[in-house]
Amino acid sequence: MTAQATVTVDLAKVADNARTVVEALGGRTVFGVTKVTCGSPEVARAMLSGGASGIADSRLENIARMREAGVSTEYWLLRAPAPALAEEVVRLADVSLESETETLGALDAAARRAGVRHRVVAMVDLGDLREGMLAEDLPGFLERASRLPGIDVFGIGASLTCYGGIVPDADNLGQLVALTQTAEAQLGHRLHVSGGMSSSLDALVDDVLPSRVDSLRVGESILLGVSTVTRQQILGLHTDAITVSAPVIECFRKPSVPWGTIAQDAFGGTPVFEDRGLRRRAVLAMGRQDTVPSALEPVDPRMRVLGASSDHLVLDVEDLPVPPRPGDPIEFVPGYSATLAAFTSPYVLKRFV
Repeated sequence: MTAQATVTVDLAKVADNARTVVEALGGRTVFGVTKVTCGSPEVARAMLSGGASGIADSRLENIARMREAGVSTEYWLLRAPAPALAEEVVRLADVSLESETETLGALDAAARRAGVRHRVVAMVDLGDLREGMLAEDLPGFLERASRLPGIDVFGIGASLTCYGGIVPDADNLGQLVALTQTAEAQLGHRLHVSGGMSSSLDALVDDVLPSRVDSLRVGESILLGVSTVTRQQILGLHTDAITVSAPVIECFRKPSVPWGTIAQDAFGGTPVFEDRGLRRRAVLAMGRQDTVPSALEPVDPRMRVLGASSDHLVLDVEDLPVPPRPGDPIEFVPGYSATLAAFTSPYVLKRFV
């Protein structure tokens, strides 16, 4: 029996996935990305025990949480901050990913006040159209950075796939390496090549990941075991390191099509139903305020997610030999969006095993 929606993390599987990714990358550095788990210290420790060299996250609050929990490692801030947050960035992050010279100036001032030098990775847009300056703007950015006493240009990086769906390949990753080599000639020292995130593992599998790439920032593939390009298992990783479950609160056989006049549902959509006759339906204590129902895959393939409202998830369980009873937990393997929502929702219990 279970009382509420729960997201469960098998920390041994997370550590094993991290170990597999580190070994597959053959000496390249891996930074474990914890943002989908809201900066879970438990997950960070598992990634580090699996060989990750540091932790990367998009939010300063998450980095603060992990530091306060005693997770001692190098931290990368993935999302460039607003200039007003420069003091916190310098205090909490060892490296940040940057593209705006105005923010660079704020970081420089904060670093000088703190008596430190802050390392930055200059982000270049290689086609995904999320963050990053255009390639032609990189020399000016580097010139500005080189004149700031509180700033060290540590590397050149790129983000691919997350927004525009652009796949890392020999062309765009080759461009990243070429830009880095030009930047090295401009600055007069070697630069770190941050070659993207989980999606760059597909380039590794396809044998087109340039040898010059020094590190990847990997979260989803370590946590969910899948390629972010295909959403299929990659490198033989565990795909069930994270599961979501919720208790049954009702289970009756009902018609598969509502009766009466159909209008909009609670979220403004007009639902469409397939008439499959009388079917046994289980209603679970979990809804859209807890997760993303369309990104939940029942562990038992005989069940099917039909839909959800804010607080109720409806499943077809007709094919189960024994109907579930109230309180019985139903378990799912979540996709990325379902995982993100489950960790963010205050109504979902977080469990680490």
